[in-house]
Amino acid sequence: MIEKIQVDESVQTSVSDSERMAPMRVLLVEDDKSLRRYLEVVLRREGYEVIVAVDGLEAMRATLTSPVDIVVTDAIMPNLNGYELVRFLRNTPQLSHLPIVLLSALDIRENPHEVHKADVYLSKPVSPEALIDCLETLMRQRA
Repeated sequence: MIEKIQVDESVQTSVSDSERMAPMRVLLVEDDKSLRRYLEVVLRREGYEVIVAVDGLEAMRATLTSPVDIVVTDAIMPNLNGYELVRFLRNTPQLSHLPIVLLSALDIRENPHEVHKADVYLSKPVSPEALIDCLETLMRQRA
């Protein structure tokens, strides 16, 4: 059964542009082109603004030149891997507060001393629901 809900049209709400919440800016760092595109689409559909990087070096440049709210990074990449990116972010005062999600197909026991520097470790393949839930939880904790 569908229930009708009456709305009192005499009550008006007005939200100025400055009061609207801007979309969260996610830096997505993934060297696998198809997975990067898939995760980008998933995140955009959920309302996130997505900045993409193909490796840790690109991600470093992005964090230094664009405002970012959260980082989702692959662990194993060419040029600068995800563990090194996490280390860079944690050791850079203006970026050390960023929540970081580390994605990897490797067993967490292979690099336990590196994984703990990220806020969350997710095993690949990661489901879209698990990733979105993770991001929402991290952003609630940050607020």
